[in-house]
Amino acid sequence: MAKVRALVLERQHELALRDIDLPMETGPEQVKIRIHTVGVCGSDVHYYTHGKIGPFIVNEPMVLGHEAAGTVVEVGAGVTHLKVGDRVCMEPGIPDPNSKASRLGMYNVDPAVTFWATPPVHGVLTSEVVHPANYTYKLPDGVSFAEGAMVEPFAVGMQAAAKAKISPGDTAVVLGAGPIGTMVAIAALAGGCARAVVADLAQPKLDIAAQYQGVIPVNIRERNLVEEVARLTDGWGADVIFECSGSPKAWETIMELPRPGGVIVAVGLPVNPIGFDVSTASTKEIRIETVFRYAHQYERSIALLGSGRVDLKPLISETFSFEDSIAAFDRAVEARPSDVKLQIVMG
Repeated sequence: MAKVRALVLERQHELALRDIDLPMETGPEQVKIRIHTVGVCGSDVHYYTHGKIGPFIVNEPMVLGHEAAGTVVEVGAGVTHLKVGDRVCMEPGIPDPNSKASRLGMYNVDPAVTFWATPPVHGVLTSEVVHPANYTYKLPDGVSFAEGAMVEPFAVGMQAAAKAKISPGDTAVVLGAGPIGTMVAIAALAGGCARAVVADLAQPKLDIAAQYQGVIPVNIRERNLVEEVARLTDGWGADVIFECSGSPKAWETIMELPRPGGVIVAVGLPVNPIGFDVSTASTKEIRIETVFRYAHQYERSIALLGSGRVDLKPLISETFSFEDSIAAFDRAVEARPSDVKLQIVMG
C-alpha cells in the first residue's frame, strides 16, 4: 500500500482531494499506469448524490472514476503485449476468469466482477493505478488520451449495437440523447444503420447528436415520436429501438415504434419495475435484448476510433484539472442540457 492523492467520496454529498492508502505493487500479469484523463460518469455522480446504486452502497470512503486512459510506467512479469511508454485505456471490470459466466464469454455478468468505483472497489481518480494487463489496451497513435477515456462509455454503445444484430441499411430509434444514447446512435450507425432517429426533450443534446451524419433529431416536446417514425418508415416501423433514457414513460408507447420482427434493446435502467406490453410484443414478434456494461467491445471500439470512422471528440463538453475535480462533479450534478461528457486531466 502507498499513500497517494485522490478524489475521495467520503460519504454521500461529501468529496475531498486527499491522501489515501491504495495498493501500488505491480504483480505478475499486471501493469502500472500513470493516469492522464478520467471521464465523469453518471454512476460516479449518482454515488456522490445518492450514496448508493441499487445494492452497491458507499459505506466507507471510496476513490471515484472508471473511464480512464494513461501511460504504462511499469510492467509485471509475464506481460508481453505492453511496454513502458505505451498509451493505453483500461477496461474497469475484472471478472473471475474461472466463473461460468466468463467461460461462456459473458464475463460482464459474472457476479464476482470487481469494477472500479463500485463499492467497495476504489476507482482511478488518482495519479497511478495497477491493473491486469489483459484488460489494458494500447491506443493507436492518432487517438488522444481524451478519446481513450471515452472508450468505456462507447463500449456500452457497441454492446447495444452488437446485441441488436443490425443489418446494413437498418433504421434505428434511440430514446434518450444523453452520453450513452448518443454513443449508442454512433455505434449503431458504425454498425450498419442507415439512419438513427434520436429522441429527447433537451434540444441542446439533440443539437450535439445531430452533428453526426445519419442522426435525425426529434424533440419529443414538439413532435410525436410514434408519428415521426411512422412517417419516416412509411408506416412499417423502425428495425431497431434502443431505450437509453431509463424513463418508465418510454415503455408506455415503445411497442408502437418497431416494425414486425424488430428488436428493442434495453440500455437505460429504470429505478423501479415497469409495465410491459406483452401482447403487442407477441403479435409483432418483437425481440427483446438487454445490455449490462459490455464484453469483448474494447478492441472493436478502439479500432473504430483509430480508423477515423468514429469521432467522439465533439461529445467532450469541458475538461477540468485534477485540482478542480470537485468543481467538475458539482458541474455534473447540475446536468446542464448542453453537457455530454466532462473530463478531468490528472497531469
